Amino acid sequence: MNLIKVIIPAFNEADSIANVINDIPEVVDEIIVVSNNSTDKTEANAKQAGATVLTETNKGYGYACLKGMDYVSRQEIKPDIIVFLDGDYSDYPEELTKIIQPIVEYDNDFVIGARVKRLRESGSMTKPQIFGNWLATFLMKLFFKSTFTDLGPFRAIKYEKLLALNMEDKTYGWTVEMQLKVLKQKMTYIEIPVNYRNRIGVSKVSGTINGAIMAGVKILGWIFKYSFKS
Repeated sequence: MNLIKVIIPAFNEADSIANVINDIPEVVDEIIVVSNNSTDKTEANAKQAGATVLTETNKGYGYACLKGMDYVSRQEIKPDIIVFLDGDYSDYPEELTKIIQPIVEYDNDFVIGARVKRLRESGSMTKPQIFGNWLATFLMKLFFKSTFTDLGPFRAIKYEKLLALNMEDKTYGWTVEMQLKVLKQKMTYIEIPVNYRNRIGVSKVSGTINGAIMAGVKILGWIFKYSFKS
């Protein structure tokens, strides 16, 4: 039996976080919500829904993920698999069993939930998001012969492999950094098509011009950094 923990970075997701937690399958041992300086009832609602709640005052997606990883590293019994999932209810948490299956049954190291067009609700991804995903994955294919088609936040990875990546990005570059390091370290990976719906609330990244620009700069920065790194 694999020990599975879920890390959910969350900034002001009071209206959605309980839905996310409640839809996560029972195969998960612990759900860890990292409140990234939330000013609403995200923390209270997450606790009421049964999650472990941490607080990270430094704002940034990567900061929140690293906080969750630090918490796990201090536990006596380490998990076999870590799943990352957003707190906005745009993904379908019940599909977690599909995400972990390639690891559990086929020994893959890393799995991305790919937000393919046929399974996306209309309007669930903005045009800048769609273009940014295409550009980033095109460049990864060009430079690293990658088969990634998405930078989807719903992802699973063996815990030991996650530690080996030595993750460091604190903000918008977290997802692409992980994928680039998976490629660099020649880990085995696969994409699984997942459903995707309109999020509850406004996106903190794609929902603002500044957020979209900063995310784009970070993502391209990581790709070019690794493209010319020996």
